[in-house]
Amino acid sequence: MSTPRTEEQTVAFTVENRIAWVRFNRPEKRNAMSPALNRQMMRVLDELEFRDDVGVLVLTGEGTAWTAGMDLNEYFRETEAKGLAGTRKAQRESYGWWRRLRWYQKPTIAMINGWCFGGGYGPLFACDLAFAADEAKFGLSEINWGILPGGGASKVAAELLNFRHAMYHAMMGENIDGKTAAQWGLVNESLPLAQLKARVTAVAEVLLQKNPVALKATKDAVRRVREMNYDNAEDFLVRAQEAANSYDNEGRKEGLRQFLDEKTYKPGLGAYDLSKQKGA
Repeated sequence: MSTPRTEEQTVAFTVENRIAWVRFNRPEKRNAMSPALNRQMMRVLDELEFRDDVGVLVLTGEGTAWTAGMDLNEYFRETEAKGLAGTRKAQRESYGWWRRLRWYQKPTIAMINGWCFGGGYGPLFACDLAFAADEAKFGLSEINWGILPGGGASKVAAELLNFRHAMYHAMMGENIDGKTAAQWGLVNESLPLAQLKARVTAVAEVLLQKNPVALKATKDAVRRVREMNYDNAEDFLVRAQEAANSYDNEGRKEGLRQFLDEKTYKPGLGAYDLSKQKGA
């Protein structure tokens, strides 16, 4: 791109068949996250979260990268020049949209089409599901330029990887490909880049058939109970189910009706027909 991107141009999105395809859009910088991109991403998430024509959000990248992490010049050097206030502002803007994405209203899928480094582990963990190209590269390169994997990256490694893999990944600064990322648990699956979008589309289409209230409750429940002991998790899930029922009890009743009365579907083999639900 011959002229600098405007803040609005740092994130692109399209909505197709109820799937929002959101793209990091700084391919000339391998989609490194700048303060401008972080601010625009929050606006895009705001715009899409409650749109009726959006049922699933996919986060991917333009060009050959998902995101190479934080822009070392714009995010670090330029903000640090403004002192602690500048650093804290930049942190709030980045951590803020990652946090927002973790608790998003709609199911979210990370489609890692290329490089995923450092700060990219924040939005990677924030997405509910993750699929990578075999050709993608993952790395915690912070150790190579003299800092620790901050911004939540160390937490992500400890959450998603076993202890030995997490230590090796963070301490060595070596890259791994998509296949290894899947084996280690960073992503759900890895497959050739040419097949990646089709696979993600197929997964999104399955999610679109599920009850959206139940999906949101399930997303939140899995994230919350990871940090609870069993008794606390059990109690939380009872209350969470009651809360979901109070908000959308007709959905639960319709699923039971189609299974028990109509015998038109089996829960173990697929979702009930949402089109028959009152208000759907």
